[in-house]
Amino acid sequence: MSELYNKPSLFAGASPKFTFIMGLVSGVAAVSLIGFVLIATSATPGLLAKLGNNLAVNPSPQAGVPNAPGGEVPPPPLGKQDIKVKSSDYIRGSKNAPVTVITYSDLECPFCKRFHPGVLKLMNDYKGKVRLIYRHFPLSFHANAQKEAEASECVGKLGGADKYWSFIDKIFERSTVGGTGFALDKLGPLAKEVGVDQTKFQKCLDDGEFAAKVQTDLQEGAGFGVGGTPTTFVNGTPVEGAVPFEQLKAVVDQELAK
Repeated sequence: MSELYNKPSLFAGASPKFTFIMGLVSGVAAVSLIGFVLIATSATPGLLAKLGNNLAVNPSPQAGVPNAPGGEVPPPPLGKQDIKVKSSDYIRGSKNAPVTVITYSDLECPFCKRFHPGVLKLMNDYKGKVRLIYRHFPLSFHANAQKEAEASECVGKLGGADKYWSFIDKIFERSTVGGTGFALDKLGPLAKEVGVDQTKFQKCLDDGEFAAKVQTDLQEGAGFGVGGTPTTFVNGTPVEGAVPFEQLKAVVDQELAK
């Protein structure tokens, strides 16, 4: 018999009743430990991502990509990207501006709501020097984000770029924090308010006409390393999270100085 089994028992010399009780206690403790490990290891990356994005001021780029086919997967490392402007993009500002700011955002995200005024100030302070492009990145745990994104595209189709940007501004302005966002039954009246036909808008939204476009934005963003919102690229240089205006301005100034 090996040395392992030649070692004396911890309860050697104790009564059979005492040995039985201590063995029972040890068994219960072992089963409890196994159960805890199983529960801990079964926690999905999606749940952890949700907690991280809800608690972090600047959501982690490793939070996982919501709505990705086959479940949430970690995004690739975030770094400088060569992101092309697409014909389907709505451009805010001068189309020939030397600095392109592309923001991947979620219309229900409280951090995006906090970040948006700084972007508007940037556009006002750098007229003719900066152009803005909004890309959709609806997080799966924001119940209204996907349809809100589709709604903005419907407004753009029916009313053009100016009404598209007005709609987005008003969503951020009126959206409430705490994950409740902007009520879906208010999207139609808001579309009418910015100047598009509400009946045509509602048909576009109900038909899911732009559902695929929104998901394309999301998947392309994931390919660039986006894992949380807002994530902004200034001439391809990434800026993560709801950073203060001065920090965003500094990156723009660096690009203009080149």
